[in-house]
Amino acid sequence: MFFSQGKLSVLMILLMSLVVVTVQADKLKRAINIDMATNSAGIKSQKKIDKYSDQARKALAEYRSALRQTETLVTYNRYLQTLIKSQKDEKTSLEQQLQDIETTQQEIVPLILRMLDSLEKFIQLDIPFLPEERQQRLQRLKEMVSRADVTNAEKFRRIIEAFQIENDYGKTIEAYRANLTAGDNTISVDFLRLGRVALYYQRLDGSETGSWNRETKTWDILSSDYRNAISKGLRIARKEAAPDLLEVPVPAAESVK
Repeated sequence: MFFSQGKLSVLMILLMSLVVVTVQADKLKRAINIDMATNSAGIKSQKKIDKYSDQARKALAEYRSALRQTETLVTYNRYLQTLIKSQKDEKTSLEQQLQDIETTQQEIVPLILRMLDSLEKFIQLDIPFLPEERQQRLQRLKEMVSRADVTNAEKFRRIIEAFQIENDYGKTIEAYRANLTAGDNTISVDFLRLGRVALYYQRLDGSETGSWNRETKTWDILSSDYRNAISKGLRIARKEAAPDLLEVPVPAAESVK
């Protein structure tokens, strides 16, 4: 079969177009394949990036957590160091206190005995008011000092209390009723104490009034002129009369040596 010139030209054009289309189709296919490969590689790369990003975030979170724990431990360690130092200081203080207590215990017993002896001598040399009450208090202190079940602190406190009671006697006046022994006779009288300055007595019927003589350690009978003054002093001491001046004999002041 023969083709004419014109038909042959058209056929050539068609063949060339087909070749071009085929070449372009191959290029497009290759481009598509390259693009798909690129996308696939991109997806793999993104997955790796995401994986590494997650690992990095986890590592950062772990680092921050470890940093916080480290700061907490450092702070707690400083606290423990301060606490340990405080405990050491307290231990040293307690050890020193125990040594001081032991020394004090050794020194306080002789002091208690000296104070008790001084109190006894003081009462003996004082004017003889409330003799039974004061001697009983002194005897109780002596018995207490020899007891093992009473602490030295309590013994010391009780002796100081006794000294305070004796000290208060010097700042008060007092009226009380008791027996007076003069020679072989014992009579009931009213006593009037003016601090530690003077001590008087008066029979209950007012028939006799006397005062304690510090020098002779005896009772002197006073003139009847002092009977009313002593009676008035007894009423004042009992709060039965208002405070007032009393004209009574008092011993002369002694010079301090």
